[in-house]
Amino acid sequence: MRETLEISVREASAADHAVIREITLDVFGATTYEKNIEDKYGRIAGKTWQWRKAQHLEADLSAKNGVCLVAISDAKVCGYITMLLDDDSKIGVIANLAVEKQLSNQGIGRRLLEEGKQAMRKAGMEIARIETLEQNPVGQHLYPRVGFTKLATQIYYAMDLREYCVEK
Repeated sequence: MRETLEISVREASAADHAVIREITLDVFGATTYEKNIEDKYGRIAGKTWQWRKAQHLEADLSAKNGVCLVAISDAKVCGYITMLLDDDSKIGVIANLAVEKQLSNQGIGRRLLEEGKQAMRKAGMEIARIETLEQNPVGQHLYPRVGFTKLATQIYYAMDLREYCVEK
């Protein structure tokens, strides 16, 4: 029988950013297009996919319209959700959702999504949006279960410009 975790959720502080980054780099990988690019083309500008993902995360964490909630278990951060809230469009975008690997499938991601939806609604958002890649079965399974509806499928393309010939 699986033990029930005591989880609390609160707004992240700057002191949480280091562990949020650690969770991100441990959990993301096959589920980020940054890794897909590196797998296809190798390192870009000498930077790893982890560096690029961390840059995106830092932009989300420092965004003026950004909100980050963290899940706490045993007095430590074990997951997080980042959201970007657009006051003009009234659409809230969930940019990142991650839970420590050893605590996956215990309802923490679901709890963060529920708390995130509440925070967005409280902030006046009318629509919540989230994206996932085809190779993320966890997201494809979870998001409809918490009320999201699949609207479209997006295809990412990339081109290696390092070998692209420019005519003069």
